[in-house]
Amino acid sequence: MSHSMSRRKFVTISGASLAATLGLGLAACGGSSDTDSNASKSDSSSSSSKEVSGNITAVGSTALQPLVEAAAEQYMNENPGVQITVQGGGSGQGITQIAQGAVQIGDSDVFAEEKLENKDDAKKLKDNKVAVVGMGPVVHPDVKVDNLTIDQLKGIFTGKVTNWKEVGGDDKEIVVINRAAGSGTRATFESAVLGGDKVPEDFKPQEQDSSGTVVKMVAQTPNSISYLAFSYFSDDVKALKVGGVEPKDKNVETNDWTIWAYEHMYTAAKPGAATADFIKYMLSDDVQGTLVKKTGYISTKGMKVERDADGNVKKL
Repeated sequence: MSHSMSRRKFVTISGASLAATLGLGLAACGGSSDTDSNASKSDSSSSSSKEVSGNITAVGSTALQPLVEAAAEQYMNENPGVQITVQGGGSGQGITQIAQGAVQIGDSDVFAEEKLENKDDAKKLKDNKVAVVGMGPVVHPDVKVDNLTIDQLKGIFTGKVTNWKEVGGDDKEIVVINRAAGSGTRATFESAVLGGDKVPEDFKPQEQDSSGTVVKMVAQTPNSISYLAFSYFSDDVKALKVGGVEPKDKNVETNDWTIWAYEHMYTAAKPGAATADFIKYMLSDDVQGTLVKKTGYISTKGMKVERDADGNVKKL
């Protein structure tokens, strides 16, 4: 995604590069708090009518990144005093950085309780569920398989099923492309598909750091399989049915499609004014009513079920 305004900085990085960039970003932002030189005119007014300013860094989930980027662009157009920097790096990075107070927003596909060693640290954060994302298996377009069961997926992603002929395809070796440890997309997929089963230590498929890279690798690698958020589905890869169920928003909303997650934007318990205003904008009709669906996500308002941090699902 390219942008003409130099004040918009959207980058996807991870690991050591992320840490280095955060160091520079924090120096530019003057620490982990917002810089709010102008107070809000009125709490009841819309974001566009408020005078807010500050620097916000949002780090974490690459599955959530397209929505945050698009919303940040719209928000900055309406609030020229605010600079939002959106970075990837994975959900683990997002949770770690916000828990340490290094950034203003930690983007994650998983609950903070699932990532933090000390579960009580999650209570110090504010969980803003800004959307729901469906996730599912994708293959190279030439793979002659359209549907897999959960058990077949489990076999493939634990290295027990190694040839497409074992699941109704051609006699071709399956090339598995995984996400890196710390990825919220991986955590969500493995929770739904593996059901607690451990991946054998001797099964080591290649790993990719970002959803965008996965799209490119699957599209370019014959006989490959991986998994992506619905927001990354494209004509370059083929999305599969699971157990005969199509990867559609309506099936996520009813939990008929069970591979899904909330998209969290974690903040400090008492975020700065600019951060609080941006989160309010993320939850507004301007984003929930149009941008969420446009960028491939599902509004939480459309869900017929809810899921807690322990994975328990109940009807609303």
